[in-house]
Amino acid sequence: MNIEYQYPGEELHLFEHATNWKNYFAKYIVPFIKGNVLEVGAGIGETTPYLINYRVKEWTCLEPAATLFSLLTKKKETEKLPGNCRLVHGRLDALPSSVKYDTILYIDVLEHIENDSKEIHSAVSRLNKGGHLIIISPAYQFLYNPFDKSIGHCRRYTKKTIRKTVAENSLAEVKLFYLEITGILLLAFNKLLFRKKYPNRWVIKFWDGFLIPISRILDKVVFHSMGKSIVGIWEYKQNNK
Repeated sequence: MNIEYQYPGEELHLFEHATNWKNYFAKYIVPFIKGNVLEVGAGIGETTPYLINYRVKEWTCLEPAATLFSLLTKKKETEKLPGNCRLVHGRLDALPSSVKYDTILYIDVLEHIENDSKEIHSAVSRLNKGGHLIIISPAYQFLYNPFDKSIGHCRRYTKKTIRKTVAENSLAEVKLFYLEITGILLLAFNKLLFRKKYPNRWVIKFWDGFLIPISRILDKVVFHSMGKSIVGIWEYKQNNK
């Protein structure tokens, strides 16, 4: 039975204007984004404009939640999304298995999916040889907090757990690192003292405007060995069967 997916969170509009954060992670993954691109869980399209580039032929925004897809459609209609974006309502199985992609993105999405290993296996079956799978997700399970729970996160990842998730899929690891070290302190502080379900607009502005610039420096100092997010890039090495 196909049950309509309802996204439980309300945070996407809060983070929509976190421009420093989006520009920060974009610089690490944009060099690997090209050709026919699939963005799984595109949400309201708040990240797409930061990632699309001249090497992209077509960008498919895949979104299963009807409410979010409606907002995504409005952005497309008002030309707030690039012209080479096409929108698809549904999950991976809404796409023909014969259609292959050069890049598949999971930007703060994989942690929402209960069977993440099965999801990755399905995604990899849609990659062209030499194509890239790119994942950004929250890091460290000990930081799991009321905010994670309220927006439907099943887990947070470490290098070990995300490697286990993508294992046995003919993927060669290109890069795997942590990003945004100051976010660890912010999350830990909230978890221990305030336990707030949602950050407010002021907290987001402080984090994006003040802490992200600091992380840009400190992340290099610690060689990206820790951070509130984990970033993984893998290359598909075999022909799809």
